[in-house]
Amino acid sequence: MRNILIVLLAIGICACANIGRPGGGPKDETPPVLKKATPESGTLNWDKTKVSLVFDEIVLVENASEKVVISPPQKQMPRITAQGKSVTVQLNDSLIPNTTYTIDFSDAIVDNNEKNKLLDFSVNFATGDHIDTLEMGGVLLNASNLEPITNMLVGIYANPDDTMFTKQPFLRIALSDEYGRFTVRNMAEGSYRIFALKDGNRNYFFDNATEDIAFLDSIYTPTVEMKWHSDTLWVDSVTIDTITTSLRPHFYPDNIVLRAFNENYKAAYFEKYERTDRRKVTLYFSAPQDSFPVITPLNFDADDWAVIESSATRDTISYWLRDSMAYNKDTLRLVASYYRTDTTQQLSLYNDTMTWNYREKNVRREKRKKDNDTLPPPIEFINIDSKLGSMLDIYASPAITFAQPLAHLDTDAVHLDMHVDTTWVPVQGYTFAPDSGSTRVYRLYNKWKSGAEYRFTLDSVAATGIYGIHTNKSSQTFKIKTVEEYSNLVVKTAGVQDHAFVELITDSDMPAYTVPVKKGRAVFRYINPGTYYIRLCIDTNDNGKWDTGNYNEHRQPEEVYYYPGNVSLRANWDIEQNWDVYALPLDQQKPREIVKNKPKEEKQTEEEVEEEQPMYSNQPTISGGRNIRQY
Repeated sequence: MRNILIVLLAIGICACANIGRPGGGPKDETPPVLKKATPESGTLNWDKTKVSLVFDEIVLVENASEKVVISPPQKQMPRITAQGKSVTVQLNDSLIPNTTYTIDFSDAIVDNNEKNKLLDFSVNFATGDHIDTLEMGGVLLNASNLEPITNMLVGIYANPDDTMFTKQPFLRIALSDEYGRFTVRNMAEGSYRIFALKDGNRNYFFDNATEDIAFLDSIYTPTVEMKWHSDTLWVDSVTIDTITTSLRPHFYPDNIVLRAFNENYKAAYFEKYERTDRRKVTLYFSAPQDSFPVITPLNFDADDWAVIESSATRDTISYWLRDSMAYNKDTLRLVASYYRTDTTQQLSLYNDTMTWNYREKNVRREKRKKDNDTLPPPIEFINIDSKLGSMLDIYASPAITFAQPLAHLDTDAVHLDMHVDTTWVPVQGYTFAPDSGSTRVYRLYNKWKSGAEYRFTLDSVAATGIYGIHTNKSSQTFKIKTVEEYSNLVVKTAGVQDHAFVELITDSDMPAYTVPVKKGRAVFRYINPGTYYIRLCIDTNDNGKWDTGNYNEHRQPEEVYYYPGNVSLRANWDIEQNWDVYALPLDQQKPREIVKNKPKEEKQTEEEVEEEQPMYSNQPTISGGRNIRQY
């Protein structure tokens, strides 16, 4: 009986124990706290290469090779390890006398459980009898789209000589954080130039033209000022406990803006050729070519041997062989003379003996023809790729692409008609002409009537290709959108009168419409309704596109600005938008909803909560029902 009671009691105890278990308490949201440092920050006359840090909990160092930077820059990679609550930094370079060292961890140190980051953490010591304490900082942005740039080196030189950036390592360095911000710490008194570098080979200076860079001509002298700061201690999320004030150093300059760019340097060389068709050979080059290669045929006739078709930058060039004696050869031998990058990184003329081979594809016949099968082969026509859809924009110039270059086009066999009442009426004044830069693409130009229906017709034998093949008869009808389906937008660019263009961009940061600025106005006509963002480029050379910079030429990339909001365009509405282009600093202009490089925490918040679009003080003037053609 006693044993039975003991068993029942044990079962009861287990049952009680399994009713529930204590919770783990509130989530840990506190970053690690430094308890001990050897040496302590600010130590003088330190002569050892090992730095030890002890925290109040188990920690990790994430992406140490990318996030942790040491000033002065180290030639040999330091060894950074985390074990338990300790972090150790072993410097592998000899210490420089009378120098302040800074080990900037950025946000690399996190606790082991919740990965709470210890933000903006650094330690310093001096090998001499004083610590340099000055700082200067700012923000690093992509020059083409004002995206903040993360984990890019920012460095300084005390010597204003331009050649320092291309010959010697930085004097001191910092790393841009997830917002693009940077702070160069522990600087000595003096004057400095500042640069940024995406350092691919980790030598801390610009010796590779493919690396991203930023530079300024300005010379900065860092200073410090003591200012009162207020700190608020909270009882909870809504209740203030106390507000304390204290004098703290404030370092200047703290608003440097660096605009990073890539020079788009590419070594020029011949990559490959393709001859998938007997009559066509395409050459591919690694970089744009200033001129066409000079081709000297060796085993075929050299007179008027090909029709040339190329991309706008001549990095892709196609040769349509004219002579059947040439294109019927399986092997074509020739010498191509073109410019390529030599060992000194300069362009030099190169003579390249080439062989263009063609291999006939093996085609299995599904069924052998009978001996008495004498049906004539089908008539071959030139294939046509038409961009005439069922509905066209009122400003469209649709493309018609022929499968081969044309030898002749009979304009009398090309027709454009408009549907009027119940009949088709020929259209006068339209143009069907080759597109610039192409031998096969033709465009249909016409002043389209709002809401009208058209028919485009090519008679048989309207066009004949260089191989004697002609087009078959084709006809296609399409309608034009009405003006009431569009919106008009006028952007008044205060501060910019001309030598610029404005883009309407989508939420993917891609341009949908582009117009030049004339007399402080960018006029967009016939815009499809939707929500757009606005970007302006100072077009220094008036070529209608954004141009990058070049360090050797001391040329900055063209300036880009964003309207700090969006515009919502509705059908049959005209909108005027005032924009003071220079009203806000560059790093505050781009709307956050289209910024791609955001901290992980901010992205998560946006996914969970739909944030309200901040209103810009300069709101648009909107009017509806007006004649959209008045612009």
